[in-house]
Amino acid sequence: MIARRSLLAAAGVALAAPVLGQALAYRLVPEKVGDGIWLIRGADAPIERDNGGAIANITLIATEAGAVLVDAGPSLRYGEALQALAKTLTGKPVARVYLTHLHPDHTYGDAAFAPAIIAATPGLIAELKAEGPGFADGMYRLLGDWMRGTELRLPSHVVSTSEEVVGGRTFRLLPLAGHSANDLALLDPATGTLVAGDLVFHDRAPSTPHADLPVWRRSLDTLKGLGHRTLIPGHGPFDPTPTAAIDQTRDWIDWVDATLRRAVTDGLDMVEAGDLPIPPRFAHVAAARYELQRSVSHLYPALEGALLPRVDAR
Repeated sequence: MIARRSLLAAAGVALAAPVLGQALAYRLVPEKVGDGIWLIRGADAPIERDNGGAIANITLIATEAGAVLVDAGPSLRYGEALQALAKTLTGKPVARVYLTHLHPDHTYGDAAFAPAIIAATPGLIAELKAEGPGFADGMYRLLGDWMRGTELRLPSHVVSTSEEVVGGRTFRLLPLAGHSANDLALLDPATGTLVAGDLVFHDRAPSTPHADLPVWRRSLDTLKGLGHRTLIPGHGPFDPTPTAAIDQTRDWIDWVDATLRRAVTDGLDMVEAGDLPIPPRFAHVAAARYELQRSVSHLYPALEGALLPRVDAR
């Protein structure tokens, strides 16, 4: 019997080639942002065949034991490219892979690594075990042959302390939540670099499929008080300041929250809410309309339930 994912990948062979017009290969461009720290930028776009799902930022940090990765990208093919890049940049293999949250653009590249070096919080491991198969099927449908051979590997290194040392380099680990139920941020005290995962977006509109906005705000407050010097967001460019990206992320989620609440009380339907004007201060923010419309689908039903109680329940 042919596996379902093999069929999906095979279908992708026919679909990917006309769209891409080239061999399926990720071209990773590292940007040095600190002493022994590189940022591999994701595309500021939705997950699409044109980008192979490589939309998340990946951080690579050199240590004496080997490279530390924060997140692993969307596929086995991407994880293998990360392995090769780590060897080129550091002369050593990957020693640790920290996963920041469950979303597949950040996680499925862990298929290229041994479970013993893949690290996550207990809550995230439980989420990946429960949600991983469904996310994988969705990624195969979206990306076809980009995903060939990709099977999520559950982390076996459990993040259970506030600090870990890898190859002589100390990392402060911050289990938080808000963008998802289990988010992880990482601080490199030696350089003052905060790797924020998807708790922070920069010049790219935040996504909200599993968001809890009040919890997210509290996590942003925590990050803002860390005393870091620079920040690597989950999506968007490096922030050379401590707080610009944090403030922008909070501004966006506050605006979305207030706008959708007002839309509900004004009687707008979901299509009308998704077409509302976006303030000029967000004009440069990538994927703004796309993420507003996604946030309507994610948040609107609960807001309607809270703000428009049933007449027979009064």
